[in-house]
Amino acid sequence: MTIMLDHMIVPARDKEQAARFFSRIFGLSYEGSVSHFAPVRVNGTLTLDFDTNEACHPQHLAFKVSKQEFDEIFARIKSEGIAYGSGPFSAEDMKIGSNRGENRFYFRDPSEHLLEVVTDA
Repeated sequence: MTIMLDHMIVPARDKEQAARFFSRIFGLSYEGSVSHFAPVRVNGTLTLDFDTNEACHPQHLAFKVSKQEFDEIFARIKSEGIAYGSGPFSAEDMKIGSNRGENRFYFRDPSEHLLEVVTDA
């Protein structure tokens, strides 16, 4: 049996703000709260369920995307003036990183989660 991640609860200072930000930057749709969560379907098998938690601790979430998706996400980051960087400890150096043939960049969401976007090699 193949094990796949179905959903993940992502703590946020404001679940609605977090879901709207994530869906906008990643080019996904957000259709409003469902029950207690603000869900964003990432793909056919994964949903991120944002949940308000004032004491949330920032997490690192990494997403592998196609070259075209990478360029589209990066364009939205730049158009909104969001600081980005080449590595997890240089998330605001305004550079794209490269490692093993993959391009990547990091940025923070409104809850200070560190989001990483990586191209397919």
